[in-house]
Amino acid sequence: MTLELVAQNRSFGGVQYIYRHPSAETGTPMRFAAFVPPQAEHGSVPVFWFLSGLTCTEENFTVKAGAQRVAAELGLMLIAPDTSPRGEGVPGDPAGSYDFGLGAGFYVDAKQAPFTANYRMRSYIESELPALVAANLPADMARQSICGHSMGGHGAITLALRNPGRFRAVSAFAPIASPINCPWGQKALGGYIGPDQAAWREYDSCALIEDGRRVPALLVDQGLADNFLVTQLKPELLEAACGAAGIKLTLRRQAGYDHSYYFIASFIEDHLRYHAAALA
Repeated sequence: MTLELVAQNRSFGGVQYIYRHPSAETGTPMRFAAFVPPQAEHGSVPVFWFLSGLTCTEENFTVKAGAQRVAAELGLMLIAPDTSPRGEGVPGDPAGSYDFGLGAGFYVDAKQAPFTANYRMRSYIESELPALVAANLPADMARQSICGHSMGGHGAITLALRNPGRFRAVSAFAPIASPINCPWGQKALGGYIGPDQAAWREYDSCALIEDGRRVPALLVDQGLADNFLVTQLKPELLEAACGAAGIKLTLRRQAGYDHSYYFIASFIEDHLRYHAAALA
C-alpha cells in the first residue's frame, strides 16, 4: 500500500514526515508521524515507537517532545501513530467527553457496538502499521522498541507484554498502570469491551503480568506533581506486580513534574538513550 505524504520537514539532518493511508483495520484514513534519521541514507535503522495519550494525535509527540535531535544522533527512526480512528461516521462519546471515543482509542480492539467496526487500535498498532512501516520506510524491524505516555504508556507496556521478543526495550511516561482499577480505564474498557471484566485483563499491564506475561525490564518516569497520579495512574500497582514477577522495573519518581509534555521533553533524551543501548 502506498503512503500519502502529508508533510515533510528537514530536521537535524533527517526528515520528519507525516503520512496518511487508508486502514483496513479501522475502516478510516489514518495518519502517523515518522522521523527518519540521517543514518537511514546508508541502510535501515532501528525503530522507536511512541504511543500518545488521551486527546492526542500523531503531532503531540512530534512537535512537543523535542526527540528529533537525539534520535538523529543515535540513528533512531521515530514512529508516532494517532490515538484513534477519526472521520465522518466514526462514533464518539455521546457526552462529548475527552476520555472516550475520538482521541481515546485506548489501544484496544472493541468488542461492543457501535465501536467494533472502527476502534481496532490494537490490531492497527500490532499488525497493520508495522507492516506498512516495513514496506515503505528504511526500518530495521528486527530492532524495535516502544514507549508511551499515559494512555499510550498503558498501550506500550501491554503491547510489549502480549508480544514477547518483539521490542528490545520498553519504557513509559506516567502510564495508566492498571486500567481495571481506575476511572479512565473502567470507562474505556467497559465501553469498548463490555461488562465482562475477565476480558479486560489483556488490556491491563498488571493483570497481564499476574497472568504470566513478561518483559525483561521496564523504565518508567512519573511526575509527583501529576494531577492524575493518585486517581488514574497508580504506579504503585505496577511496582507491586513487577516485584512479584521478578521484572526489573526502574520507576523514577520525579519531584515537581506534572502530566504535560514539559515533563516528557525533560526526560525524553534519557529514554531514547536507554532504548538505543538496547537496539545497538
